Amino acid sequence: MTDVVVDAWLADLTFPNYMDSLHQLARRFEAAHPGYQVRIRGLHFEDIASAADQAAADGRLPAIVEYYYTSMPDALDTRDRANRPAFVPVERAVAGRAEVLNEPVVLDDLQPALRAQYVWQGELYSLPTVATSFHLFANMTLLRAAGVTEIPQTWQQLRAACEEIARTSGGPPHAITWANNGISFQHAVAVQGGAIADRDNGRSGRARKLDFTTDEMLAWVAWWRQLHADGLYVYTGEPEDWFGTFELFAEEQVAFRLSSSNDIAATAQAAEAKGFELAVADFPHNADVPHAGNVVAGTSLWLADGLEPAVRDGALAFMQFLANPRNAAEYHKAHSFVPVTRSAYRLLEEEGWFTEHPYHQAPNRQLDLWSPQRPTTGALVGRYFQIQQVMTRAMHDVLLAGAQPRERFAEATAEAQRMLDEYHARHSGSALVG
Repeated sequence: MTDVVVDAWLADLTFPNYMDSLHQLARRFEAAHPGYQVRIRGLHFEDIASAADQAAADGRLPAIVEYYYTSMPDALDTRDRANRPAFVPVERAVAGRAEVLNEPVVLDDLQPALRAQYVWQGELYSLPTVATSFHLFANMTLLRAAGVTEIPQTWQQLRAACEEIARTSGGPPHAITWANNGISFQHAVAVQGGAIADRDNGRSGRARKLDFTTDEMLAWVAWWRQLHADGLYVYTGEPEDWFGTFELFAEEQVAFRLSSSNDIAATAQAAEAKGFELAVADFPHNADVPHAGNVVAGTSLWLADGLEPAVRDGALAFMQFLANPRNAAEYHKAHSFVPVTRSAYRLLEEEGWFTEHPYHQAPNRQLDLWSPQRPTTGALVGRYFQIQQVMTRAMHDVLLAGAQPRERFAEATAEAQRMLDEYHARHSGSALVG
């Protein structure tokens, strides 16, 4: 009997042995489901959207495609050879079943903030796999030496703590760092209840207009710029410099760092090696406005439409298998990713993982701030990954070239708007209507 083949294009996040673990999971799934073969192909997360778009046009789209969260519009806009949406909402495909091929369906168990990220027009389109949030990392040893006993919760408190650190004799040369990356803009705007695009950040209809000169954006830029001007924030001079800012924190050249939750394990190891106490806290908010919540990043699995029933169910079952409590818990342990389901979090809690590694609780605690009454979700904007790079170039000029924030971010808006307009022109008549 010929095996039913499930092709899956998964995001290769380039961590050591990352794809190896996914291939191992595929072999375990095959052992539990004789007659099925899962063929995994790893692609760089930036390349998947264009590769899948071409594959759909050629009639060779795999059963499963893992998209980076900023590429959700690309997934919705991908069309098959008959000009139909290439993907079916995973919730629609499950069709109310509690199990698929004896694999328990996890859709109703997803962490609510993660589920909300991948909902479009009331339907869950994809199944989150990798999930990250953005946090404040603190060297508590340096903080206590400066007389700072509480981890700052607001921008204003963080500024005051940085000033105390700067005044400390023998303290670090600077107080804080973070990478000039689009993710920080997302969070800073979100915690203030702002948006970068019209139509509720593209959630209530196709986002047509961008604006990087909102009060929320400029408040973040001004706060950041002043920290830098006063010598409290250190900029490595390179956009996207995650490793450079990690080294500054690991070598105790700063007391604070803003970064992704997937840095937690590596940072904890560095703290142990250097002998300082690490704390991981929520991303601070602007005390001048109500705290509106946070956004999440990561990847999710999309299911191709029009599959043969056996292939469709094999793909759905493999998706549930990857996100079952044990596999999601192990994924968290290996990579510091947020456990995507509530059951996975409870399993880790019951096993004492968070007692032994308390700093790993911060992401779930932060995402628990999400509520339907204030549904903070990431922007749904075409070419969003590249558009975020427009913001980082603007911030680079503000920090190092003396550019004025409002004028420079107005220029960035115009540049990004051209990119979005070009995207619309290529995807007219797609799923993102309105």
